[in-house]
Amino acid sequence: MKQALLMCWTTFKRLPSAWLLCLQFIILILSVLSYEYAPYRAATWVLGVLVLLVIARVIRQTPVFTLLGLSFVVGALFFSSLVLFGMKQVWVLITAHAFEACAYFSASYGLLRYMFHDRYLTKDELFAAGAAFTLMAWGFAFLYSICQLLVPYSFADPDLQAYQPWLDLLFLSFSVQSATGLADTMPVSPFARMLAMIQMFFGVMYLALIVSRLVGLQYISHLPHRKSEQEKKDT
Repeated sequence: MKQALLMCWTTFKRLPSAWLLCLQFIILILSVLSYEYAPYRAATWVLGVLVLLVIARVIRQTPVFTLLGLSFVVGALFFSSLVLFGMKQVWVLITAHAFEACAYFSASYGLLRYMFHDRYLTKDELFAAGAAFTLMAWGFAFLYSICQLLVPYSFADPDLQAYQPWLDLLFLSFSVQSATGLADTMPVSPFARMLAMIQMFFGVMYLALIVSRLVGLQYISHLPHRKSEQEKKDT
């Protein structure tokens, strides 16, 4: 048991982005279960806390690890705890979502700095590319939640609800960021449409920059082999 835990810790230190991406997919599955069944929300919240702790670890490995970045994680944990223990006031929800959005955006920015800092492509950078994308989508979903708390009916759907469920907002965020346009929930208020346009811009720029960066790193990683082969031919 001790050896297995030690192996997991070693893997986490070597590939923190992979663990972060795995936790996010687990939370996504639990979000589907908690869409109608309340008992699963506690497990989803616990994993959300783990994600914030992993985010703190990821931020620590990047220049984003500052007092401001750590305060985002601590604030998100504190106000999310208040929500878990029954404080459902609007200002508590807005504050919790604001801290969570800032924590996710900080980690996403940190992963981007991490990917652009190295000269060679590694396994963790491949996981970091996926994790940064999902972190950004999660962050915008929290902003959408704040938007509808401030302005009810900010999003239109076939059921004409004032407040959209979390999973629907997350689906909208991934749909907008990936430019697939599959969501049946539409932003209708000016604030919601502004957030959607900002996410569209960042989503397109992310795909363009990250794909070109990964291709460039893969090309650079093969340069020494090409040079050595060329030198052998010349000799």
